[in-house]
Amino acid sequence: MTPRSYYRVVEDQWKTGISTEHSYRRFLQDLLEAIDHTIRATNEPRRTACGAPDYIVTRNGVPLGYIEAKDVGTDLDVIEDTEQISRYRETFTNFILTDYLRFIWYVDGVRRLSCRIGAITATVQRFDATGAEEVLGVIESFINFASPLVGTAPEFASRLAAIARMVRQAIILAFDAEERLQEQGQLHDQFVAFQRVLIEDLKPSQFADMYAQTLSYGMFAAAVNRVGTDRLTRMTAAYDLPRTNPFLRRLFGHIAGPDLDERVAWVVDDLAEFLNRTDFHSVLEGFGQRTSRADPVIHFYETFLHRYDPQLREARGVYYTPEPVVRFIVRSVDELLKTEFSIQKGLADWSMIQGPTDDSENKRVHLVQILDPATGTGTFLREVISVIYDYFSGNHGMWPGYVETHLLPRIHGFELLMAPYAVAHMKLGMALTERVTTFAPMSGYGCFSLIRSKRRI
Repeated sequence: MTPRSYYRVVEDQWKTGISTEHSYRRFLQDLLEAIDHTIRATNEPRRTACGAPDYIVTRNGVPLGYIEAKDVGTDLDVIEDTEQISRYRETFTNFILTDYLRFIWYVDGVRRLSCRIGAITATVQRFDATGAEEVLGVIESFINFASPLVGTAPEFASRLAAIARMVRQAIILAFDAEERLQEQGQLHDQFVAFQRVLIEDLKPSQFADMYAQTLSYGMFAAAVNRVGTDRLTRMTAAYDLPRTNPFLRRLFGHIAGPDLDERVAWVVDDLAEFLNRTDFHSVLEGFGQRTSRADPVIHFYETFLHRYDPQLREARGVYYTPEPVVRFIVRSVDELLKTEFSIQKGLADWSMIQGPTDDSENKRVHLVQILDPATGTGTFLREVISVIYDYFSGNHGMWPGYVETHLLPRIHGFELLMAPYAVAHMKLGMALTERVTTFAPMSGYGCFSLIRSKRRI
């Protein structure tokens, strides 16, 4: 199909007088695939009903960009700032808005080009050859656009939040469709499982939020932990999650496996491609470092939460203790253990006492147990690790064995929200790893257990 023949079939369809925006979809799909035979422009009604743009353009299964089509004659200048189009522009780096005649190309939410193939009104039907060449150029540029690497933590957090919001909305719409049609499909089964295993009075909106955060931060953790140069996909992500986080591995495998609902899978595929375009060395630089600056992970998650759902911060009590205060509290506890309880090693103490017993064994446990009941992104626990590490100054050779035997078994945290849970696990793993690789090699490292609380929200 050429631009001229495309215009003619659109014109003929318009002249029937009974057309809607759906009437032209096959024509645009044919034009796109004629311009580049290596791509596929997929229009799936089940997906669009759950928040997906009208067309997902892929090459070899990899998302290239998205197109939203409105009825012929729609004023695109008026609708580009509506909630729907703003959400698409915010989420998708490479996006086209069209009324089948005019095409506006957005990159990172900003207009890059706008052109028109012709005009069709009650008084005018005109093919514009010059405009057709411009449209051809825009579509080719759209198809061949190479998204730049994401290289800063704020940019990454903002984009991840936008995609997570899209995942959440897709789940809400899909769940509503099941409820409306009185179906009990995969999403409903998972909702019931979440109620049974995690939170018994879980609401559908909370389910969608937990699902979206698990998918988003599970994919994030998989990308960070990935070894090798193979591209991350939702099909392989579960295998890339660290074995030190068994809860997230099992949960992610349950909700994001090969049978992931197609009404949600499309946006997870886009998330995977976004992660493949991320320079994690730059994004994660300084996440686990001890510096005079405030914890960069706090700012990372604050940015994410502000863009993802500002009200969630207040509803869940997500507030952060300034890092100097964290240091004061942790070091005060260390000092009180020494002065008030005669535990000379403070938080670093590794003495054992008789623990709970049963008929089968006598169990010994560590005297000093460390629990953060509201872990967040792990700021307090990271400072605990720092204080304990200072105890081994000048004798770092003991540190790897100590961590394995006397630190990981007694450091615990509870967290309600999936995103900070995953970030805390990642950050504490980095904090531990950097304190090992600097001084001694270590295998089988990182067995600490950050426990997700099973209590009502």
